[in-house]
Amino acid sequence: MAQTIGIRKAINNLNEAHKKLNLSQNSQTNFFTEWFDNLPELEESEKNTLNRLKNRYLYYSADGAITEGTVNIIILSPLLELIGLCDPPYKIRSEKLVTIEIENGAEEEETILEGFIDALAIQNQLWIILIESKRYGFSVMQALPQTLAYMSANPNPEIPTFAMITNGEDYIFVKLNQQKQYALSNKFTLANPVKNELYDVMQIIKRIISASIIPLI
Repeated sequence: MAQTIGIRKAINNLNEAHKKLNLSQNSQTNFFTEWFDNLPELEESEKNTLNRLKNRYLYYSADGAITEGTVNIIILSPLLELIGLCDPPYKIRSEKLVTIEIENGAEEEETILEGFIDALAIQNQLWIILIESKRYGFSVMQALPQTLAYMSANPNPEIPTFAMITNGEDYIFVKLNQQKQYALSNKFTLANPVKNELYDVMQIIKRIISASIIPLI
């Protein structure tokens, strides 16, 4: 009988993700170009909304720690709405269960990892943006092992999967391909006093969407 283990319990660091999911990091600059190449221009109305979202986040964070639910309400949901990921042909799946089968040795029981994705944007069953919302004060990199596990459950493994990890203040994008290689973008942060890096975040999401569109059936 297969043994079922929670993803968060089975994979809590990057080395475990590499070993159990047979993943490796690709450091070639031409592997993940979607986060910096051919980024679309933003409209002034979009920039104005992003400025408001940044100011809102800073207003709330001035009081200290922000819970995951608050981050979702004040910045993530409005961002997805602004990009159009709440409308056709996309759908947001909240708390979606994913399962991953791990191949063990011939004499060992099969292992199944289970976990819930906090928010997921899907187009025609294609995973486009995976969002791991972490509490304020935690590094977004702490969510990378579990995010890679969720991405490995992509039902269309022949198509690259993209993810965005955020704690509300910091944002990192991830790309995983069918050869189980992944790469990371730079970290974008709302702590930048000179520039609103939500501009970059929205441009990258738009770029990923444009590169991932497939016809509806």
